[in-house]
Amino acid sequence: MSKLLDIARERVLILDGAMGTMIQRHKLEEDDFRDDELKDHPSPLKGNNDLLSFTRPKIIKEIHAQYFAAGADIVETNTFSGTTIAQADYGLNTDYWVHKINFEAAKIAKEVAVEFTAKEPHKPRFVAGSIGPTNRTASLSPDVNDPGYRAVTFDGLKQAYSTQVRALIEGGSDILLVETVFDTLNAKAALMAIDEVCAELGVQVPVMVSGTITDASGRTLSGQTTEAFLISISHMPLLSVGLNCALGASQLRPYLQTLSEKANFLVSAHPNAGLPNEFGEYDQTPEEMGDQVEEYLKENYINILGGCCGTTPEHIKVIAERARRYSPRQLSVISEQLSEIN
Repeated sequence: MSKLLDIARERVLILDGAMGTMIQRHKLEEDDFRDDELKDHPSPLKGNNDLLSFTRPKIIKEIHAQYFAAGADIVETNTFSGTTIAQADYGLNTDYWVHKINFEAAKIAKEVAVEFTAKEPHKPRFVAGSIGPTNRTASLSPDVNDPGYRAVTFDGLKQAYSTQVRALIEGGSDILLVETVFDTLNAKAALMAIDEVCAELGVQVPVMVSGTITDASGRTLSGQTTEAFLISISHMPLLSVGLNCALGASQLRPYLQTLSEKANFLVSAHPNAGLPNEFGEYDQTPEEMGDQVEEYLKENYINILGGCCGTTPEHIKVIAERARRYSPRQLSVISEQLSEIN
């Protein structure tokens, strides 16, 4: 990963934008989420976007290509819900299906990355294996009448993440991105799974962690401040720590400032395209979002920058153009950590 780190010292790295937003443009139906192997699956599958990496791979490859063409250095795999826990909602919570979902997603993203790198060797492209949160939390009870109850155990989370991580690595992911973290205990299970799987496979894979500040309180869903979140994961030799989702770029700014001042890692951000309207849609234009993220760049808060919900290749193109005008956050304080990863 020396190339990745060399680039991070020279300029702001650009992450891609939303996968779900782009998939929605295709107006897919139930049959699009099925192939011959899934044609008789008893549960509805529409909306299980992770399946599209092998039921409609051309769509996913096209989305990756659009983001690379817009200026992204890194694209995320289509695996946000790629654990046995999340796939239980669709009756696909077996190691077989989870391995296939993650392996195929990483494989096709890597194919597109290789194609773009071959065309532009001066601008190598990378794949980040997306590890999203599960729909169960280790820190909070889903039952207000039983605050001590948990719908999942730490070991159960770790096992679920291990299956996902192994397949993402085997499929060709260059980076692992634990993202949209609302419960740091869940993230710790993912990080432990990464550590153990990498040791078993005899590989080292850079790890990005991105938390989610849920509202104006400045805390994650499980109650941590930005600094507390940072402290709780700083025992790992991470490539980056950052924030994504829930908030737009302007709302994230004070929390990114905290990370920039406190973190001994690269700092990343991929905010939403503003806040959703009354219909749950994102109206912020690429130029409007560009103006807001440019404040991060002016203040030298950022090393890795992209978009989350509502963002498109048009948003990423503007973000990449703005980022080219600025130097990345200074890396002198994290040279030791980068050396460990490298």
